[in-house]
Amino acid sequence: MELGEKIWEIVIDWDYFLKDTMGKQLVRTADSVAANLSEGFGRFFYKENKQLCYYSRGSLFETKTWLTKAKHRKLISENQFEIFTKDIDLIGKKLNSYINSIGNQSSIDLLQSNDK
Repeated sequence: MELGEKIWEIVIDWDYFLKDTMGKQLVRTADSVAANLSEGFGRFFYKENKQLCYYSRGSLFETKTWLTKAKHRKLISENQFEIFTKDIDLIGKKLNSYINSIGNQSSIDLLQSNDK
């Protein structure tokens, strides 16, 4: 959720052309990371949950691609890019761990781990 909000705060200040061409894509991919996780968790079927987590991971990497483009086009600073990259790498590691745990825990354990 936080990744999407940070990206929104940057994109909202871009001019119309930049928002329309890159901004919408960047915000959508960042927002879909959390949205797919939520949808998958809400299904309570391990296979569906895992599949939606894979979609989330794909959106995470797509977000990184759009951020790379934004950096190359001088829409975000090198420092912003580095911070986002660290955040994305950490989210990716946590997401991979979560994917590997699906089916290995009871639904109650999953609920408790998501509350943290």
